Amino acid sequence: MTHAPTETSPRRSRRAPSGRRATKPPRRRRVWRWVTLSLVLLLLVVGGVGYWLYSDLNGNIKGVDIDRAIGTDRPERLPTSGQNILILGSDSRAGDNAALHTGKVAGARSDTALVMHVPEGRTEAVAISIPRDTLVTRPECVKSDGSEVASKQRVMFNSIFSQVGPACVVKTVEKMSGVRMDHYMQIDFAGFKGLVDAIGGVHITVDQDIHDSSSGLDLTKGPHKLDGTQALQFVRTRHGIGDGSDLGRIGLQQQFMLALLSEIKKQDLLGSPTKSYKIADSLTAALTTDSDLASLTSLAEFGRSLNGVDPATMETIMLPVAYDKIDPARVVAAEPQASTLWKAVRSGEDIPESAKKSPATGGTS
Repeated sequence: MTHAPTETSPRRSRRAPSGRRATKPPRRRRVWRWVTLSLVLLLLVVGGVGYWLYSDLNGNIKGVDIDRAIGTDRPERLPTSGQNILILGSDSRAGDNAALHTGKVAGARSDTALVMHVPEGRTEAVAISIPRDTLVTRPECVKSDGSEVASKQRVMFNSIFSQVGPACVVKTVEKMSGVRMDHYMQIDFAGFKGLVDAIGGVHITVDQDIHDSSSGLDLTKGPHKLDGTQALQFVRTRHGIGDGSDLGRIGLQQQFMLALLSEIKKQDLLGSPTKSYKIADSLTAALTTDSDLASLTSLAEFGRSLNGVDPATMETIMLPVAYDKIDPARVVAAEPQASTLWKAVRSGEDIPESAKKSPATGGTS
């Protein structure tokens, strides 16, 4: 039997040692929801600081017309599907990121991908993270310049962003899940640097020494206060901790987002319009959304629509994956768990525990 070749990225994951499963990322179920909640918090605070500030911040946000780029070849909106938002963390090597220690890698990739599902009624939500090394079938897409890209099998998920663009990432997620994405948000990792510096740093406690020559991070076991550059290195680190895989890096990203939210909540945002502006300016400058959300007014309105969501009931899980049999440095969606997971999202039902079991992490994701 002839297998299609694997399309790879310059950075490769390492397979867990023979006979040993990859370490399960800690606290997976509690964290990436804070990305959207933190954004909503900041936007609502900034909303009262004056029209000229509003106009300035509004100009920071970049919009992408996802609907026009994808066309009509999309899953239908179901009355029970609620709201579905694709959130990408973009690891760009251009612009502000060019001056940061990012390794010898050109272009940009979606290093973090999260499908946030808010069911009808908006009292609870679930966020599904898609590992960057997942092999997927990329559908036929249209680039921003109007050129067409043919469908291709066994493409690494995070390569789609740099090679074809954000609309194709949305279309790929819709094809693999059967779930219509209502909105799209992209945050450039360089934005984390500016945000962390604006709030005066983030406190992190690491339970082992981390020495990663690829990201540039060098931390000893114990508590640390990370500045913006160190924070960016922290969310990119994978070689210096665990088995060196991208699955393990998800745990560090989750830990960072909890710590970031904690620092934001400590800030006297209402009592300090100047600091509020600095924080919001850093965040909005790093933000790209679908055209329907590409303004502070639309984002604040969307944030208010999430007010009924109880953070205590929100759950973050990872798409169930297994190591690929052809290329063990990559993963593929584990079946039947993945299909069961996406079916539950489409129908608005609770996700069964059986759909959360990921062979690549050695248990429940």
